[in-house]
Amino acid sequence: MTDTLNAAASTNTASSTNTASPAATPAPVYTVPQERRVVTSVPGPKSVELQKRRLESVSTGVSSVLPVYIASANGAILVDVDGNQFIDLGAGIGVTTIGHTEASVVEAAVGQVQDFIHTLFTITPYEEYIRVAELLAEHTPGDFPKKSVLINSGAEAVENGVKIARKYTGRRAVAVLDHAYHGRTNLTMAMNHKAAPYATGFGPLAGDVYHAPSSYPYHDGLSGADAAQRTIEYLEKSVGATDLACLVVEPIQGEGGFMVPAEGYLPALQEWCTANGVVMIADEIQSGMARTGAYYASEHFGWTPDLVLTAKGIAGGLPLAAVTGRAEIMDAAQPGGLGGTFGGNPVACAAAVAVFESIESNNLLVEGRRIGDSLRSGLEQLQHKHDIIGDIRGIGAMIAIELVQPGTGDTSKEPNAAAVTAIAEYAAQHGVLLLTAGTYGNVLRFLPSLALSDDLIADALSVIDDAIAAL
Repeated sequence: MTDTLNAAASTNTASSTNTASPAATPAPVYTVPQERRVVTSVPGPKSVELQKRRLESVSTGVSSVLPVYIASANGAILVDVDGNQFIDLGAGIGVTTIGHTEASVVEAAVGQVQDFIHTLFTITPYEEYIRVAELLAEHTPGDFPKKSVLINSGAEAVENGVKIARKYTGRRAVAVLDHAYHGRTNLTMAMNHKAAPYATGFGPLAGDVYHAPSSYPYHDGLSGADAAQRTIEYLEKSVGATDLACLVVEPIQGEGGFMVPAEGYLPALQEWCTANGVVMIADEIQSGMARTGAYYASEHFGWTPDLVLTAKGIAGGLPLAAVTGRAEIMDAAQPGGLGGTFGGNPVACAAAVAVFESIESNNLLVEGRRIGDSLRSGLEQLQHKHDIIGDIRGIGAMIAIELVQPGTGDTSKEPNAAAVTAIAEYAAQHGVLLLTAGTYGNVLRFLPSLALSDDLIADALSVIDDAIAAL
């Protein structure tokens, strides 16, 4: 499929670092040179002018990490209106997982736009919706009959997953884990660990939501079995299994700071849920779609959830999300109980089919693992130089570093949010887009596309090295 991509840029070096067979995976080619380039101040004059217009017309509630305005993007590079090129280590918070403007996705979307843009699947259905549901059944964890509903966004997927679980079990309560993030709708605001800024002033929030302790090995030091027992004790004492409809879990927590649970934690929770008739839901909105070197991060933990939530990377940048799971659970909803005007839009579905095909034909599971290995190796070198890097964690192209106050990494592990802010600002000025995260604001998360070459990784890490040194 890569031979259909647009004109090559001589600066791309991804093929030299690809661990897949060159014969099986032709070298990617790009319309934008895959290199960092800063030619103006950041933000540049055109971005400054657009920012003025924005402040007059866009709600201040819609904030931006970096006030530079993008004119084009391809592969792992963003190009702003002033001609600056940024190494994109955020991918639209995990959306452009297979790369910006990947040619097969663009081709599929354009072709579908020319055929028809919308009919509404619940009125006059179409094949594209069915094909996405088939692909989800094939690639989500679990060897049992599955069905799906397609909607628009991650938060919608969470809402529908909870709704389906409540209908199936006839129970009311919803449990989530500490440090979780699930969205900005009324229900998902109540499910988040942090109130600010997602829920501040927006109450009253939905009830019957309970926050159980999670597995956070860097801080709690618990084994998976012990952490699971702590979670289960909370659920049994504070909620009661007979009232609990579902437990919603991110296998790798996103906004919370890419916390990876201790080994055995998730399967132990699933065993308890199954024994007690509780639906266990994997929120794979950020961690799914090949990002971790597997289609879904749950696979790394030997965990087979009852329902899986997919969004972000599924359609290459177009809005699409899904709830997929055991057929008997998904069929608990009555006809007409699920759906929505734009859910499973045919253009987004066509793009999603192309994303699944690209993952296979371009060996992107291998690329996810390559990026994870390269990032971790480079970050470990930085950790040896800078004692403010307390922890490195994550899987595949979903890696984070937790920053602590100098000299506290092995003792108090005191959060260092100021360093995170300073590093992100320095990186932006030098052409690297970084995302921050963490309950305490002290985590830098690396969430790049799978188009990111090892050369770009090395270049970005050199900027981060300089940024830490500049502290």
